[in-house]
Order: sequence, then C-alpha cells, then structure tokens
Amino acid sequence: MKTEPAMQLPECHEGPEAFKRFDDEMKFLLSVPHATIARRARAYKKKSLKNPNRPGPKPKVNPST
Repeated sequence: MKTEPAMQLPECHEGPEAFKRFDDEMKFLLSVPHATIARRARAYKKKSLKNPNRPGPKPKVNPST
C-alpha cells in the first residue's frame, strides 16, 4: 500500500517570509497599468462574443455589414 499522496502539496510558508512573498506578488500585480488591463479585457470580450455557443444574449448584428 502506498502511504504518500499521489500529488505533492505546495510548500506552506508562514510568518514574515509569507508576508514578504505576498507583498511582492501584489506589487507585481498592481504595477500593470490600467490601460493594459482594459485593452486585454476588450480583446477578450471581442473574442468571446464571436463564440456562437456562448450562453446569454447575443450581440446585435449590424445589417449593413
């Protein structure tokens, strides 16, 4: 019988080291400019609207195009 788990659990950090790692990650995330986030969100929305199988209301189609 196997006594070890099939998947290794991630390493757990506590104390000041954990706070420092968290703080560094948050600084990295917050350093991304809002314009970049908005541009990526617009590109994702444009791509997702093209999916004919997506649930919810479909975008209106302009008949002239």
